[in-house]
Amino acid sequence: MNKLPFQAAWMLVSLTLLACSALGFAPPKEPLVLADKLAIKSLPLQVYILAGQSNMQGHAKISTFEHIGMDPATKPMLDEMLGADGKPKVCDRVWISSIGCAESEQTGKLTAGFGASTEKIGPEFTFGLTMQKFSDAPILIIKTSWGGKSLHTDFRPPSAGPYVFNETLLGNLQKQGKDLAAIQTDKAKQTGVYYRQMIDHVKFVLSDLKRVIPEYDASVGYQIAGFAWFQGWNDMVDAGTYPNRDKPGGYDQYSSALAQFIRDVRKDLNAPKLPFVIGVLGVGGPTSEYGPDQLRYKNTHDHFRSAMAAPALLPEFQGNVATVLAEKYWDGELTLAKAKEKELEQKAKTQAKEEKFSPQEEKALVERMRREGLSDRQRAVIEKGISNLEFHYLGSAKILGGVGKGLAEAMAELKQLKR
Repeated sequence: MNKLPFQAAWMLVSLTLLACSALGFAPPKEPLVLADKLAIKSLPLQVYILAGQSNMQGHAKISTFEHIGMDPATKPMLDEMLGADGKPKVCDRVWISSIGCAESEQTGKLTAGFGASTEKIGPEFTFGLTMQKFSDAPILIIKTSWGGKSLHTDFRPPSAGPYVFNETLLGNLQKQGKDLAAIQTDKAKQTGVYYRQMIDHVKFVLSDLKRVIPEYDASVGYQIAGFAWFQGWNDMVDAGTYPNRDKPGGYDQYSSALAQFIRDVRKDLNAPKLPFVIGVLGVGGPTSEYGPDQLRYKNTHDHFRSAMAAPALLPEFQGNVATVLAEKYWDGELTLAKAKEKELEQKAKTQAKEEKFSPQEEKALVERMRREGLSDRQRAVIEKGISNLEFHYLGSAKILGGVGKGLAEAMAELKQLKR
């Protein structure tokens, strides 16, 4: 079939509309739809890569969407996430290819359900919803995320070299009677495995885009438009790799590895100035607001967050690498309500033990204390807003939705895109 050039097709649509107007007819809707499709097909596909560990996978259940609307500040985000039927929106011109969240690759038009399971979301959903507001071009998200992976080993970039066992770690392993040679051999095998899988999958998808996007027009092409990184937990808690993590500079190796990661990704994808956004770990929210039971972690969390953000300060990355502080999207109300619930449960258990309650009596006491000790609002936000543990951002769509939106807005700013 012969295809009209875009300019000629658009002129034909415009003349049709003018003729209809001159004759007093209401312009039909179909030409406008055709014009929209032609406009989209005339722009290169924008490819965004999202990578990281379990929080990039996303453990926020769709059932927590309702909680987003309970806060007037985030109600507009919920409105963008839902269609007219009240169900999660299905994007018309944003597609996704995701590996790591299921046994096999997941593809399709972007909607809710591309998180760690089909009943969850990660940052990808609001990232795509937000990015499409900055461009009329079609968008593809390539998401590569696996739970429990580190940068120091699993995602270690080639130019960072082999994993080096520090003297403290070697000494501790020797004291435990471990087989150092076997451990070092295993570590060498594990090093960089997920970095390579990430790059390989991106190249695999790009080699046959019609497999993921049947409407893809190869004559228009694609552009690798940006990369978002959201990881960190497994590095932050690794006292073996980072023995001085509670001190300033204790995570310098992470900063160095992340800078090398950015350079290697750009090299391996032949995108020397690829816009790169770092989602800085923010579990628990701003450390300045930590409660008494969190203060023992404060220094470690501060040092790690600084280390994650550090590459963006390097001269070579000015204007092409940005950071997003995930702590900004933490929900303090959820934290306080959950802490109150925990306090009441502990009080009930203590009383039950002292009075030798049966399990059934203890359960009834917990429910009564919870009912009497929590406000209606506190019970509602706990039941509707939390679906996982704290290190998974409470499984809150409000938090992870905010992170995805923040990553997209930072990406748009790097690329100087306007709405």
